[in-house]
Amino acid sequence: MTTVIGVDVGGTFTDLVLHDAATGEIRVAKQPTTPSAPERGVLAAVDAAVPRDLLARCRHFVHGTTVGLNALLERRGASVGLITTAGFRDVLEIRRGDRDDPYDLSWTPPPPLVPRRLRLEVAERVAADGSVVRELDPDGVRRAAETFAAEGVDAVAIVLMNSYANPAHETRVAELLAEAGFAGPVSLSHEVSGEYREYERTCTTVVDAFVRHRMGPYLHNLDHELRERGFVGELLVTRSGGGALALAEAAARPFETILSGPVAGAAATARLAASLGLGTAVAADVGGTSFDTALIEDGRLPLLYQGEVVGLPLQSPWVDVRSVGAGGGSIAYADAGGLLRVGPRSSGADPGPACYGRGGTEPTVTDAALHLGMIPRGRISGGIELSAADAARALAPLAGLTGIDGVDAVAVGVIRIAAAHMAQAVRGVTVERGVDPRGSAVVAFGGAGPVFGCLLADELDVDTVVVPPNAGNFSAVGLVQADIVRSAARTMVRPLDDAALTAVGDVARSLFERLARPGAVREVDLDLRHRGQEHTLTIPVRLGEDDPAAVSARFAEAYHRAFGHTLPDPLEIVTVRATSRVVLDDERPLVPAPPSGGGGAGTTRLWSFRRGAWTEAPVVRREDLTGVAEGPLLVLEPTATAYVDAGFAVEAHESGCLLITRKDRP
Repeated sequence: MTTVIGVDVGGTFTDLVLHDAATGEIRVAKQPTTPSAPERGVLAAVDAAVPRDLLARCRHFVHGTTVGLNALLERRGASVGLITTAGFRDVLEIRRGDRDDPYDLSWTPPPPLVPRRLRLEVAERVAADGSVVRELDPDGVRRAAETFAAEGVDAVAIVLMNSYANPAHETRVAELLAEAGFAGPVSLSHEVSGEYREYERTCTTVVDAFVRHRMGPYLHNLDHELRERGFVGELLVTRSGGGALALAEAAARPFETILSGPVAGAAATARLAASLGLGTAVAADVGGTSFDTALIEDGRLPLLYQGEVVGLPLQSPWVDVRSVGAGGGSIAYADAGGLLRVGPRSSGADPGPACYGRGGTEPTVTDAALHLGMIPRGRISGGIELSAADAARALAPLAGLTGIDGVDAVAVGVIRIAAAHMAQAVRGVTVERGVDPRGSAVVAFGGAGPVFGCLLADELDVDTVVVPPNAGNFSAVGLVQADIVRSAARTMVRPLDDAALTAVGDVARSLFERLARPGAVREVDLDLRHRGQEHTLTIPVRLGEDDPAAVSARFAEAYHRAFGHTLPDPLEIVTVRATSRVVLDDERPLVPAPPSGGGGAGTTRLWSFRRGAWTEAPVVRREDLTGVAEGPLLVLEPTATAYVDAGFAVEAHESGCLLITRKDRP
């Protein structure tokens, strides 16, 4: 067993969880996020909760970060140059020739990360089978290097046609750039992606070059500061596809960490759902700036192999987490027509909601929840003192702007609108996939997740809400539980037969040579489709054991589950995927031990949405909850508050979770 620290940087708070293997102790901390320098918030959480001697015993420090994502959202990254095959200069602007919103005739795509003057062509051509159609012209590369030097380019993305099949020309372009004096980072598409689809591969490679400029220095600086404090273990960074990467690889492949933060909560939900025997669970992570949700079936993460951020496709393993701007810091406002709206704009960590007393004046979801008694007044994690007067002062102008009668009604409206946004996001990962959410359990976490558990249950007609211990830091729990995972893929289009499976073995072995790490478990998946179709399903295979018939049967089962029917058409392989997984510790707890302390108890005045009225309700510390308690009531713990409305009952489960169950329907 090992001692592990997990730190997740959110939009408002930075959360820490430590599992001390020697004593079984679990420590938690919550500190305000520092958007201008995220490492300061991380180090503040470490300093607040981890003594130097304990930090020195930690073997792994697992970090979930939004640095890469923020670089894309803010368009603040490296100045990137692109070298591509002659004739393909404008792939980034041509895209797929469609619209993200087919009904919006005014829709325009996001501008490319590389302006046209920095997208330069070189004469060369490789065919899809890897054969060289035209040799590389080195003079074109030298001219590109001169242009990049004159333009002050920081990083270069090299994307040549069909380089996944034969990377020789891309490798030579990188050598020629270095010989010409370019000393910045270079991203090679065959190393970044290794898959076909030129637009998606080009975009992924450019994103890698764009965020590397910020990601690498950030990680190395954090590593240095931790070691100054006595840390001697390994710094790991979570991947968008689950698991974690070592520092060197995260800095070299930053595009894999774009959704580093939200994925950790989904991973923790998957492990918790498996331990509780929940067939279907919905992760409901309500943070400071967003609501993140994912569908967990049979304890498995919903893994995709292409994602999208701000309209930019990324060819990378990707846990299907949907996000909407409906978090605790989401700002409520009146639109031009006088209608009450919530989000997606957020008050963030600075200044934060008005009730934080840090200079914020705009009303937020947190202000509405505090006004309605859904969270207790007083000091919360991170040392912030909540002010009900400031919350009411911020909400009051909305009554006049919207014509709503009074601050109470405004606060109720804000909470109901936020809950509706969350429920709609949940339907996107359930109903849109043919899954009825009514048969699921909602796992509510994040600083505000347990506040919205019962409201989400009513919106979705769900009967069970699960609140894990230390719910406010549950994404950091997912970091503590992470394995070290590396993956690579290679496009190989050919009919599924015995010879093809032999070739799959050869490709997989070459991929695993790049992913080598002692003690790793190897996993191989194939992207398969019916011949003549465009899209694929990803199917696991056992090399040396499966024959074409076994693989076909597995594909038919998955196809029927996805589309409700099967087809007799022959299958073809499209892509070989290799994953290397090192399980760091099988004995880590599935969830943290129940916390002690957590503030005072007694009674409070809160709003019952079920009753549509104010009511006096008990306030119970989590560790003092015995038997079954019926709502309305609040359950307190250091990192979150569970709001249990009338018509629901709550009990402490032996796992340490709170189980909230419906007793009657509204």
